[in-house]
Amino acid sequence: MACLTVDLIAKSGKHFKKRRGISLLQYLKTLTHLHFSNRNIEEIGDLSICRNLTVLYLFENRLTKICSLDFASNLTHLYLQNNNITHMDNLSNLKKLSKLYLSRNRISVVEGLEELSGLKELHLENQQLEPGDQLLFDPMSILALAESLCVLNINNNNIEDIKDLSVLKELEHFSAAKNKLLHIDELEDVFKLWSKLLILDLSGNPVCKQRKYRDRLIVACQKLGTLDGKDINEITRQFLVNWKAAKESKKRKNKNEMLTWPNFSSACELVCVADNFGFGEPESSQSSHPLRIYQPGDTHSGEPQEPLQSFMPVESQPISPFSEVLSLKS
Repeated sequence: MACLTVDLIAKSGKHFKKRRGISLLQYLKTLTHLHFSNRNIEEIGDLSICRNLTVLYLFENRLTKICSLDFASNLTHLYLQNNNITHMDNLSNLKKLSKLYLSRNRISVVEGLEELSGLKELHLENQQLEPGDQLLFDPMSILALAESLCVLNINNNNIEDIKDLSVLKELEHFSAAKNKLLHIDELEDVFKLWSKLLILDLSGNPVCKQRKYRDRLIVACQKLGTLDGKDINEITRQFLVNWKAAKESKKRKNKNEMLTWPNFSSACELVCVADNFGFGEPESSQSSHPLRIYQPGDTHSGEPQEPLQSFMPVESQPISPFSEVLSLKS
């Protein structure tokens, strides 16, 4: 089993032999970058003497877990893509970590990031998940990254929604291509909270086939410059923003008109108004009210006030049957 140890570093021509003239101990204490990618490494051994390590390249190996990195308090970049890692463990001491690469592993839950409040980039695309599984997010870990994370890549992980990511208000570059995102309303709600988003990639999701998908996301993302690999023209953006504003204004106006429509207190008054507007003759003209339209506030005072002028000429207005009966009696 290949294990990354101090002895392996000493035997590496790429490292120590290039620094002849100094002792191995001195070299390890000053070491800042360590390149051991594609070496069939299955485990990380004791590297505690390398306290100045800032960048560690261990991609394309056979690691199954993250371990023995408690010493690396100065580490800023960690490259672990293309391994067999199943859990995001033992990262809490990496206080200065800025970029974490874990793509193409076997991770099913994004967790263990509660202490990484300075993390700016997180790459988790193409996890080798079990059939039917999707990449999940631990709320506490995501909340810890709310003030720092700028780049997030979660491509091709069977993800169905991103509501748990809405707190990441510093995001500038978000990639979630080739997932199972479907509901554009939910996406709009999230993207409206990401006021700094510049680059967005959702290509390969079912939501991309929805009507006006691109237009709606351009409006939802205030500063977006690139969507699904295509640049956004500023003239196009302004046109869509103005179009949406006009549409909403019209909707509000229609709603207000509905709210101010006369509130009739009796069916008789409503029938009379309908008749005057030409909506057809009422089934029964037996009414105690003459044909007239009251002002909207008339019925609130108990007695109807002066009616508005009828829409029909006086000579053409129908005569109430009750008027004929009264004239016969007199």
